[in-house]
Amino acid sequence: MGGAPGCQRTAGGVAAGSARIDVHTAAEEGGEVTTVPSDLLTASRLGTGPARPSTTNLTLLLERVHRGGPASRAQLTRESGLNRSTVGALVTELVRRGLVVEDDPDPTRQVGRPSPIVRCSPEVAALAVVPETDAVTVAVVDLAGAVRRRFRCETGHPPSAAETVELVRGVLDEAAGPWQLTGLGLAVPGLVRASDGLVRWAPHLEWRDEPLGTMLGEATGLEVLAANDANAGVLAEHLFGAAQDATQVLYLNGGPSGIGGGIIINGELVMGAEGYAGEFGHTQVAPAGEESRELEAWVSRQRLLDLLGLESASDDVLADALRHVEDEALQAEVLRQLDALALGVREMVNALNPQRVVLGGFLGSLFERAPEHLLRGLQAQALRPSWESVSVVRAALGSDLLLVGAAELVFQRVIERASLTAA
Repeated sequence: MGGAPGCQRTAGGVAAGSARIDVHTAAEEGGEVTTVPSDLLTASRLGTGPARPSTTNLTLLLERVHRGGPASRAQLTRESGLNRSTVGALVTELVRRGLVVEDDPDPTRQVGRPSPIVRCSPEVAALAVVPETDAVTVAVVDLAGAVRRRFRCETGHPPSAAETVELVRGVLDEAAGPWQLTGLGLAVPGLVRASDGLVRWAPHLEWRDEPLGTMLGEATGLEVLAANDANAGVLAEHLFGAAQDATQVLYLNGGPSGIGGGIIINGELVMGAEGYAGEFGHTQVAPAGEESRELEAWVSRQRLLDLLGLESASDDVLADALRHVEDEALQAEVLRQLDALALGVREMVNALNPQRVVLGGFLGSLFERAPEHLLRGLQAQALRPSWESVSVVRAALGSDLLLVGAAELVFQRVIERASLTAA
């Protein structure tokens, strides 16, 4: 199967922890995409024999290596409070399952017994799919959070659900590599039913009641985990980005499809009863002297592109333009949009009392251009006790954000299943 028309393979290889991963060509790797049966990662393959290690501890140890990066057995022993033999048994089990690998000890270590380094297996990966108003992006992301391969399939129009499926199907061969795909993570700019990936409403894509999760599962043979794109974004920033050290997080993402939000409370993603929480772009705001309208009507990516003379642009290109272009009309529009954004964020801060507000997509670029303007607006309008403990930051993961977040939907399931044992 050849690559899908209009799909361009772009550079990959920036891990969530900023380590660069080599991107291999299809000719070097060869082979077909390997998908993993749903039970492969759900049960121990040790069979009968010695007692298995605690399944709860397996999950905790895998989550630690996934979120915190490589660590020696000695470090894992110190951090977990478990004894050395227990950690050794846990690591051995995770290695047998193919979820982690062990590297030789650090040769520069001068004190104590050398300890092997445990890291996520680069052979465990997820397929991430992000449909946008003018393209569908597909990527292979490994368990360490590294984007190993990325394809941007330009459409020039909002792709239909069926077109999205065909574009994903068309790049499967090129997505083949020395990894096993454990699932497909789908991040959609709209209302997505988490239980089955039904897109109830994605107005900018002109979708309503599209069973995209089911369609992608049938086309790829992979289990599909789906969420709103902003929920995927806040998950990625909480695990690997600007909100790693916060347990109460408000995330706002601005993209071609408008503004969405994600919420972390007590360290857990809040998706609501059906997965529709966080539609902050529809919050009503009324800047001084203006009528009340939805936040995303006032804070608009397209108006910025128009003033910059750009027909379309990636987030990176738009961010660079906002960083360097000096123009009075552009600056006035930036400040006007930040005023409206401050009104919307004020309501959310007052309601949720977060530790951190993370701004992603073009909202992060707006904030970067005039951070003090937004902060002054928030200080003037938010309840003082709520505002005093809040920090506002730009999202840290850049253009990989939604891809890493979509893959994380899959990896959360993989980690949860590490707690299950064979019958």
